[in-house]
Amino acid sequence: MYALVDCNNFYASCERVFQPPLNGKPIVVLSNNDGCVIARSSEAKALGIPMGAAAFKYASYFKNNGVYVFSSNYPLYADLSNRVMRILSSYCPTMEIYSIDEAFLDLRGFNRYNLNAYGRSIKQQVFQYTKIPVCIGIGPSKALAKVANHIAKKFPEHHQGVYILESDEQITKALKWLPINEVWGIGRKLSKRLAQIGIHKAYDFIQLADAYILRNFSVVELRLKKELLGQSILSLEEVTTKKSIATTRTFETDVLDYEYVKERISTFAVKCAEKLRAQDSQCGMITVFIQTNRFDKINPPYNRSLSRQLSMDSNSNMIINKAAIAVFNELYKANYAYKKAGVMVSGITSTQQKQLNLFELDHLKHGPLMDVIDGLNKRYGSETMKLGSQAMDRTWKMRQEHLSPSYTTQFDQILQLW
Repeated sequence: MYALVDCNNFYASCERVFQPPLNGKPIVVLSNNDGCVIARSSEAKALGIPMGAAAFKYASYFKNNGVYVFSSNYPLYADLSNRVMRILSSYCPTMEIYSIDEAFLDLRGFNRYNLNAYGRSIKQQVFQYTKIPVCIGIGPSKALAKVANHIAKKFPEHHQGVYILESDEQITKALKWLPINEVWGIGRKLSKRLAQIGIHKAYDFIQLADAYILRNFSVVELRLKKELLGQSILSLEEVTTKKSIATTRTFETDVLDYEYVKERISTFAVKCAEKLRAQDSQCGMITVFIQTNRFDKINPPYNRSLSRQLSMDSNSNMIINKAAIAVFNELYKANYAYKKAGVMVSGITSTQQKQLNLFELDHLKHGPLMDVIDGLNKRYGSETMKLGSQAMDRTWKMRQEHLSPSYTTQFDQILQLW
């Protein structure tokens, strides 16, 4: 058996943890630079606010309907997610963190446990320690655990947030109820294709012959069918290093200043290097892109990217920054107002597989230096130590007009009680 633990309306729930009066109130959370809605509470969904709604178009609607608006507070969300995951790991030796607010637990070997009571214990402890509400679905496969979780979330008054799909009768009933577009792994395009051949429910999908699925779709859909039939095909995935890492930003205004954009590229390159070191990896290639405002109907557009292979794999601030600036200088064109830029590193390998270069021994000095820089930044705050190409007095700040405090990650923003 597998359990899927899913935090309810996670971003909105995080905002409510330190502001209890918001319980029961409609909440929306906006994307970077307060662009569009990326998360909604149940109350906001009931008001008909769509996912992806442009914030400026709905500003008056939010105000007229008493909707509380928040900018994305990723440090807060990440910290609360880590706390939830640590609690879950204490209940099960094998788990897969599926996303920031979801995790699969492998319950094989828990045959003597009352899984319903076990699920309620998990739910109660997560809420007690973090005040984040969760729903738990349990089933013989990951796909059926997803279905069970959907039912637990859809009918909380009947199941108190925990539901188990166990018998053939339960599974059949659930699949006859579940719309095909709600099935895990079936997106919008695929659900439209299935609808064209009369597949509207999950139960209709499992009636398709294996040969038909392979001929008209792929082995991925065949695996999903077997999962919905209760066969455990998809095992829990271990956390692996990323294949690429990117740092990109949209500027608040269109920027003509070469030095400003160059400094941003330098900072983005350093951020990528820091992320590489955080996962004990290094990169062999760097890509830089710059682009103008795609909504500008007056000035000509300019959107270009360029990649460069490093002479040897590295995670050094200096080496990655030097390569990024060189690529940027090839890309840059004067008299264009740039709106977005970014740096991506790829060809990622483990630092344990480092290939040395006989003619560049100076690189050996970079490792200890990076350790010192990381240690100082961790102790005294991010960006305490910078490269000379980075602005000493500038830190990147998105447009976040509705940002809540980082209650758990910043000492100066800790909640004060009187």
